[in-house]
Amino acid sequence: AAGLDAEVLPGDTVGAVLAAAVGAHPGLERVAGVATFLLDGRAVGRDEPVPAGSTLEVLPPFAGG
Repeated sequence: AAGLDAEVLPGDTVGAVLAAAVGAHPGLERVAGVATFLLDGRAVGRDEPVPAGSTLEVLPPFAGG
């Protein structure tokens, strides 16, 4: 949605990193409320700590079968 493959953002929790991403890319706000988060490949919530060097993926909702 932001047109990037990767970006390094500050934050010690998923929610804080997400807030930094929305601050840098306001268009992400429409996806942020309904996205799924993967931290190093594991589904997590917004309160999950994000260790340095981790990969956080923000996945928009999708349908399929």
